Amino acid sequence: MSRHVAIVTDSTAYLPQRTMERHGITSVPLTVVLGDQALEEGTEISARSLALALQKRRSVTTSRPSPELFAQTYRKVADSGATAIVSLHLSAEFSGTYDAAVLAAKDAPVPVQVVDTGMVAMALGFCALAAAETAESGGSVDEAVTAAEKRAANTSAYFYVDTLDYLRRGGRIGAAQALLGSALAVKPLLQLDGGRIEMLEKVRTASKAIARLEEIVVERAGSNRVDIAVHHLAAPDRAATLADRLRARLPALAELHVSEVGAVIGAHTGPGLLGAVVSPW
Repeated sequence: MSRHVAIVTDSTAYLPQRTMERHGITSVPLTVVLGDQALEEGTEISARSLALALQKRRSVTTSRPSPELFAQTYRKVADSGATAIVSLHLSAEFSGTYDAAVLAAKDAPVPVQVVDTGMVAMALGFCALAAAETAESGGSVDEAVTAAEKRAANTSAYFYVDTLDYLRRGGRIGAAQALLGSALAVKPLLQLDGGRIEMLEKVRTASKAIARLEEIVVERAGSNRVDIAVHHLAAPDRAATLADRLRARLPALAELHVSEVGAVIGAHTGPGLLGAVVSPW
């Protein structure tokens, strides 16, 4: 029997497919525009293809799902037996995805509560999981939304990029900050703050920046029971090393997910990205 409350998110949550299937979470894809091709994230363009395109300096942009795609998704979920939907999405500071979902929700066949989590990647994924687990236990729409919002409030996301140029091109960080980083030849550590990407620290070398990223994650996790996600783009060795070190240093670690980000986030960060999401229980 289908749950009364269904959970919808978008492709930037980067939840493993088997996890979405186990919890009945539906994902709506964002689009990557590569040259003159519009490709759905997750099915029509891989992270590897995206990284190669960026390295060749091909034109890459991203776009939100259409309201009609959301409308189709909501109808399909309702047809499967849901009597209400919680639709959780990446920060509205990054994308018009939230706005498209709100438009579609107005005419959905069942009530839809759309939430701007202020998160992205597994920071969004952990919110979707919290809502799904609440719905699975018989929780209402309001209870599922509260669970997601509480998880978002407790979750932090930090990341290292080799260059701020990709974030500058996509308008995700100010040109002045990007130029300052280049002029000083520093390696930036960034954080998600208030739904926006903000500079956290400037470090002189990549190795020192990655070591500092590890320390920040350990400090943020503390002695809490915590879930961690390590993300990368075209940097699997960096991700594996960081994950191994965090496993050794966090005795209260519950789940640790290691994954390559998809094309939408990758388009704005560039190859070499190494990120960590810290989500205490």
